[in-house]
Amino acid sequence: MNKELLLDMFYAAPELWYILFAVFVVLLSMLVYSQIRVLKLTQKNYFINRDRERYAETLYASKDGYFAFIYPDEKVNDPQNYVKERCSRRLAVILNLPQGTSSSFNDVLKCFAKDDVLKIQKYLALLREDGVSFDENFSLKNGTKQLHLAGARINATDGNLYCDMIWFRDVSEEVQRISYLEHEKKVAETRFQQLEDIIDNLPYPAWLRDEQQNLVVINKKYLDFTKNVSKSDVIRQQIELLSVGGKSVAKTLAAQAQALNRPQKQDENLIKNGQHCSFEVCESPFHLQGYLDKIWTVGSLIEITELDHLKRDLKLHQNAHLEILGTLGTAFAVFDSHGELSFYNKAFVSLWKQESKWLESAPSYSSFLENIREKRLLPEVPDFRQYKNDELKAFTSILEPKEDLLHLPNGNTIRRVRSPYPMGGLVFAFEDVSDRLATQQAYNALLQVQDEILNNLFDAVIIFGSNGRLKAFNQAYLKLWQSDELFLRKEPSIAEVLDDQQRFFAHVENWQDLKEDILAHLMSASTKSFRLTRSDGIRIDVLSVLLSDDSIMVVCSLVKQSGYVGKEAE
Repeated sequence: MNKELLLDMFYAAPELWYILFAVFVVLLSMLVYSQIRVLKLTQKNYFINRDRERYAETLYASKDGYFAFIYPDEKVNDPQNYVKERCSRRLAVILNLPQGTSSSFNDVLKCFAKDDVLKIQKYLALLREDGVSFDENFSLKNGTKQLHLAGARINATDGNLYCDMIWFRDVSEEVQRISYLEHEKKVAETRFQQLEDIIDNLPYPAWLRDEQQNLVVINKKYLDFTKNVSKSDVIRQQIELLSVGGKSVAKTLAAQAQALNRPQKQDENLIKNGQHCSFEVCESPFHLQGYLDKIWTVGSLIEITELDHLKRDLKLHQNAHLEILGTLGTAFAVFDSHGELSFYNKAFVSLWKQESKWLESAPSYSSFLENIREKRLLPEVPDFRQYKNDELKAFTSILEPKEDLLHLPNGNTIRRVRSPYPMGGLVFAFEDVSDRLATQQAYNALLQVQDEILNNLFDAVIIFGSNGRLKAFNQAYLKLWQSDELFLRKEPSIAEVLDDQQRFFAHVENWQDLKEDILAHLMSASTKSFRLTRSDGIRIDVLSVLLSDDSIMVVCSLVKQSGYVGKEAE
């Protein structure tokens, strides 16, 4: 029935149904469109929120902290018209803020010293009122960190004010590094100045060349020699020191030093103060640090005019001395620094039985040793090779005159003296001392016989030399006067020997008078003997005899009878 009713209504007013159907279609379309738009807005809002989170996380990940003063949107009528403060997580960590990201700017200011707080507040006022940026370093109150604060205003493209931000960066390491580098710079500048002072105060010109032999550095003396105003002009114009002939005294030498990688020297004549003077030019190569293929050189110019004069004078004196040595009876020879014979005299030829022609060929010292060994004029040694090596080492080891004896197989003894030669090498002096040694041996044997004779006498005997010192004594004297043998061997004087005898005259009231009386009798040519009586009762006859060499022999003989203490003269 409902169906029939609807059909009746449709047929009765079909236009109305068409209108209702059209309205329904429109409403349905609007509903679908609204749902689609909502979905698009939701998607857009999702991406906006995600981008905002990304930007926020990007800021949080920054090594710089920030504090933002966020302003309300000027185009929106916001009833909550106030400025919001926001502290970043990084800033809270840098300053170690107890409130974390909820900290206010006053909490931030508490981390700085009072004077810095006032300065930051002034900077902030200029930023918020006029948008003036600032950029400066500040230290925390506890002195543990150095922070770099940078204030900036952020505006939208349409001129709308977003916020004012202060960035905080921990620059402690950078500040320390900068401080360290500044210190190192001052040290380097001081060292550079010291090195420059060193080379500028050298008393001779010095310079530095690169691998192309171009001047790089010169000292003040070099500048004085070239008579220029500044070092930079000399280096820019590559002004060289010129010899008398107008040639560079060092550039060619520098090239040789670089090619051979060894120091090179040569003598040059230059005009100094209007006079010709002699100089030694030296170029020393070295590898530039870090560049093994680049060899630079250091050069110097040292005046040797006076040295040349001294060398000439020395040569003249040496020649004169050698001429004198040539006339002496002692055998002399000079072997130079290369060990070759450079001088000898006639006595040398005669002593070693050499041929002048062979000696004129300047034989080496090694050849000379082999030659005299063949003639049996060299001491017999078990290892001649070792002996010769030791002899050759003397050319570098002897620094002062050294004397020794050479005992030859023929029984002769040669006294040898080796001395350094001023021009290098050694001077040899040879003297046959065989007769002298024989005489010395005979004299020593005579003295030994004399000692044996004295020691076999019953009487005490002492002998004083012409200088008044004790020369000899016998065992009888030691026993009679109970003297110390070590004391007598020190050659005491007559007065000291008498003082040693004083203990045997203890009862003499005035020992000094008795001592002078005994000395007078011993030294007198008229008194031949006198008698002494010691405090122990022993009487001694004393006889003094003047010998042919002006020595005085004193003989003390015991007298068995006793008497008073004192002296009796006969």
